Amino acid sequence: MQEKQASRSHILLITSLIFGLFFGAGNLIFPVQMGQLSGSHWMPAIAGFLLTGAVLPYLAMLGMSLTKSTSVLDIAKPVAPWFATAMVVAIHFSLGPLFATPRTAATAFSMGIAPLIPAVYQQIAMAIFTGIFFYLVYLLTVKESNLMKWVGKYLNPAFLIMLAIILILALILPMGGLDQHVSGAYNSQAAFQGILEGYNTMDCLALLAFSVSVVYAVKNMGFSDKQVPKLLAKSGFYAILLESLIYIATALLGVSSLGIMGVSDNGGTALSNVINHYTGSVGILATAVVVTLAVFTSAMGLSASFAQDLHRVFPKVSYVTWLRITCIGSFITANAGLTKIIAFSTPVLMMVYPFTLVLTVLAVLNKWVKQDKMMYRFVMAFITIPAILDGLLASSLKTIPFIEAIGHTYYQIIPLAAEGFGWVVPALMGAIVVLGYKTAERVSGK
Repeated sequence: MQEKQASRSHILLITSLIFGLFFGAGNLIFPVQMGQLSGSHWMPAIAGFLLTGAVLPYLAMLGMSLTKSTSVLDIAKPVAPWFATAMVVAIHFSLGPLFATPRTAATAFSMGIAPLIPAVYQQIAMAIFTGIFFYLVYLLTVKESNLMKWVGKYLNPAFLIMLAIILILALILPMGGLDQHVSGAYNSQAAFQGILEGYNTMDCLALLAFSVSVVYAVKNMGFSDKQVPKLLAKSGFYAILLESLIYIATALLGVSSLGIMGVSDNGGTALSNVINHYTGSVGILATAVVVTLAVFTSAMGLSASFAQDLHRVFPKVSYVTWLRITCIGSFITANAGLTKIIAFSTPVLMMVYPFTLVLTVLAVLNKWVKQDKMMYRFVMAFITIPAILDGLLASSLKTIPFIEAIGHTYYQIIPLAAEGFGWVVPALMGAIVVLGYKTAERVSGK
């Protein structure tokens, strides 16, 4: 049977889907805040941000393509089946009902709806808004084929049009120049601070989680298993390129905004102020529309990928049942107090992210690594302790004297540990041990 040929419209639609799934409110507000803080040092700050906020996520997509994986389960299997299952559960529950999915609705409410509601009615308004929000997420993702239609064809283009209007206005009527005041650590470490900001988007983690939804969507378009990896790599590149352009534009928007306003408390407030400046009396409504569109597509992707991956791991529980679990769980979490959930989830993410990044790098190097089990297992073993320490030191347990003492030693001994990258050197050491062993084995065999 002749394979279906991918046209430009197919590539454009898949690109729109990938972009719409992982580009949420956080991706919109982080660069604005970074722009305000970096001021005239915006160039190295943006370069650093793009490295971890755009290049790493693309490597995740490329790694999926090179290893012909369809989900986190496949990319982690060389370590061990139990490890792959644990990674699926940890990633999806962290990005799903415990943290990221509830945050989508909470962000949309706080930036777009809360300003319109009197304080006394905020809690009930939040419950109504999040109830409607997650009910719509459920309705639009209950059929797996709906994801491409709603996100790729409708919601993401609508979001991009709204964002383009704001950026064009900012280009025509700038609020100020790009030679602005520099704040805090951006005075001496602008590039490194940009790297940390991009790292904090957790997009590499999200892209691995979303990949299963993209794979299903591409297959539903009529493409074969053999065609999927190439389509993912090509469309993923275009999606990351578009994301990078928006990052640059919104960061410069943040820098320019200092011409008429001070540094805001956070990126959400900064973006709201900028939109209100350009749209006047309809500013709050414009903010609500832009932010809600941005986060709704992410919520759909997070919910669908959660249900698809967990149904694959636990097939006795249907896709629809897992979808209901994440939508109901996300609704409850969003209304239970997001601050507490973030405090609980951040340590989990800090513990999971090193494994995710290393799996991504190994997948990208698959031409040489060839999913070698020894390489995967040794590298994972070497980063386990740093990952656990990163999680503990990001939690409330860090104030316990014993853990505090361990953390102090960890920061002193391991390079980059204090910056959250303590896993890098141990990962390299694990790889060197395996390469040394295999080299010695080959030599002795001769």
